[in-house]
Amino acid sequence: MPGERYNILMIAPTSFFADYGSHVRILEEARTLQRMGNRITLCTYHSGQDVDDLTIERTAGIPWRKGYEIGSSWHKIAFDVLLSVKCAAVLRRLKPDVIHAFLHEGALIGYPLSLVGSVLRPALSPVEGPSKGGVPLVFDFQGSLTGEMIDHKFLRPDSLSHRLLYWLEKLIVRLPQTLITNSHHAAELLASQFGCDRRKIQIVPDCVDSDRFRPGVIDEKERLALRAKLGIPPGRRVVVYLGLLAEYQGIGLLLQAAIHLLEAHSDAHFLIMGFPNVEHYQKMARRLGLAEHVTFTGRIPYEEAPSYLTLGDVAVAPKISTTEGSGKLLNYMALGLPVVAFDTPVSREYLGEQGIYVPLRDTLALAEALGALLDDRRRGMILGQQLRERVTHNYLWPEAGEKILEIYREICQ
Repeated sequence: MPGERYNILMIAPTSFFADYGSHVRILEEARTLQRMGNRITLCTYHSGQDVDDLTIERTAGIPWRKGYEIGSSWHKIAFDVLLSVKCAAVLRRLKPDVIHAFLHEGALIGYPLSLVGSVLRPALSPVEGPSKGGVPLVFDFQGSLTGEMIDHKFLRPDSLSHRLLYWLEKLIVRLPQTLITNSHHAAELLASQFGCDRRKIQIVPDCVDSDRFRPGVIDEKERLALRAKLGIPPGRRVVVYLGLLAEYQGIGLLLQAAIHLLEAHSDAHFLIMGFPNVEHYQKMARRLGLAEHVTFTGRIPYEEAPSYLTLGDVAVAPKISTTEGSGKLLNYMALGLPVVAFDTPVSREYLGEQGIYVPLRDTLALAEALGALLDDRRRGMILGQQLRERVTHNYLWPEAGEKILEIYREICQ
């Protein structure tokens, strides 16, 4: 359908945009829906990178907190109060048809706005007129709030704070008309652990732009020049990682696995891309005697990620969190890279039979699996081609956009 279809207020309680997993999902969903003729306005924190083709409304800042907000922080309470004020002002001006909230804080902010939104809406919406009972609220669930806080060492599982926040999380997931999850595992988590009505849960998996992330995105001359720029010695076989640098992402375990791998494969090299905590892991690598075989790039702009990933012979996904998605897998798959991952439900869901899995936290098994793929280049190429085919058949953003529009149609009736 040509023209505007839905007027959508997106709420992203984070420092959008910051070149990592959950932000990529937010960005690609917004871009996809916008290309399909919808109007998107995204409310987010004061810090973050602007996106040229997206309307972003930012909160005021607070003087004692200037940088990006990644993960759990008590400072986010102040930001969320400011975001609530910003969203209320935008709601009054925008008169949206749908509120699409990301993260638990977004759903909590969006709920009261959804209740009062019908008062502000025009007599008819761009599609079928205003929905009954307020503006529909969609919660884009990307993992357990308390699970993430435990992963980040922000909460202890046996603490009073955990019990209180777990109760709050159970309340929040009951507020929206519909919950979107990025995996079947997340849908089961919502139903079994948080008592969410299964009829309200819709699965829209993480996806990838397979035209941007594709084999041969740069030619061999450019590839060699980029390797030289990064200081990767000639002849090294490269294991690539792209994502946040944190313990729940398995970076410490990856460095331990590097020790084992280099004992048998002295020509291996690890290209570890992402942020924050770069200096911390650089020091760890030096302490472990890995400095000559590990390159840390720091933050890689999302637009440049395909070029950097093409330097890899094998990709690795050492994430140990079992409550979150793993969108980086789809980028690896789209580039035709064979993937070794810790054995988690989300990894199996995305990689299928073409993934190489090792037991959680087993660094020796991780090293052995990486070494086997580095030794058997033909097998790696076959697996990479199969993963590329799998991602282009199952995980593309246009199909995800259609699914989200179906959800909007149902709740806007």
